[in-house]
Amino acid sequence: MAGQTDATPWVPESRELSDLESAAHDCRGCELWQPATQVVFSSGERSARIMLVGEQPGDREDEQGEPFVGPAGRVLDEALDEAGIDRSAAYLTNAVKHFRFEQRGKRRIHQKPDVRHLSACHPWLEAELEAVAPGVVVAMGATAARAVLDRAVKIGDVRGRVLEEPARPVVVTTHPSAVLRLRGRDGYDEAFGALVEDLRLAAPYA
Repeated sequence: MAGQTDATPWVPESRELSDLESAAHDCRGCELWQPATQVVFSSGERSARIMLVGEQPGDREDEQGEPFVGPAGRVLDEALDEAGIDRSAAYLTNAVKHFRFEQRGKRRIHQKPDVRHLSACHPWLEAELEAVAPGVVVAMGATAARAVLDRAVKIGDVRGRVLEEPARPVVVTTHPSAVLRLRGRDGYDEAFGALVEDLRLAAPYA
């Protein structure tokens, strides 16, 4: 990835997911490991045919050590169900493995990771892609899309179709947290429906 930092020494040669996850706990490729509770690596099996990539773990994920276990994860679960995709058959991970936040009193407020954080974590994502070799990758949100595609894209320019990338097909969609923010407001049903439709695009490749 453009601007990649010297994070590679922490990534083992092994492509066993258990080895990768174990080594990720010792990664010091950027400063985010210091305030975070723990690394949040992934969930799913290496036999998964669909890989879902988000931005970074949130507050709940940081506490529990698993991706997509918070409110946005529940939106994703609902969308996967509507799209006919079994979550247990998918591999879930994030472009950045530590929670970046700003402390405000007792609350930890999400902060978008910088490009340097994406670069530091990119070797881990590449190792996961090699280990799992999914039939399709769904990049959820602009940050995830940048990490997966190794270039900046606007979601509105690329969603609604399968990008036939050299390595593997990629579907770009919005992050479930963006849909969650609309819950109880006008536009939620449309946003949720669009997420489902994007996931349906990926389903035949899984």
